Amino acid sequence: MSPGLPGRTILANADATEALGDALASELQPGDLVLLEGPLGAGKTTLVRGLVRALGGDPAEVCSPTFVLLESYAVARGELRRLYHADLYRLRGRSRAPWEELGLGEALDDPEAVTAVEWPEGWSWIATGATRVLRVQLSFVQAGRAAALAWEE
Repeated sequence: MSPGLPGRTILANADATEALGDALASELQPGDLVLLEGPLGAGKTTLVRGLVRALGGDPAEVCSPTFVLLESYAVARGELRRLYHADLYRLRGRSRAPWEELGLGEALDDPEAVTAVEWPEGWSWIATGATRVLRVQLSFVQAGRAAALAWEE
């Protein structure tokens, strides 16, 4: 059975996006994978900032890992000790990616972590090793932004 989450919600501003991250954090367990989809500027990193804060980490450390590709943030809630944050934007369109050099496989296998991946489109295999997968699709709407959330079965 999937945890309870809203199917779709309107996010009026960045604070609302961070608050959604706060709410989602209470649903996460070690081994979970959060796939963050949406156009540039839709709030993917902002949502991760809310996750990190709610999981007991320092939200000031969160920045877009566009150039380093993978960041790790110390958290402390329940059995969770780390949140990995990957940004695959620069790898779009490649037929192969340097997963081992990136450390993404190791992050996904960490039993004390949750992994959030921005720009997962085109890398469907990412979800195969996760305990549970939450897909968050962010988009722009007149009132700000919208988030559609779904646990994959």
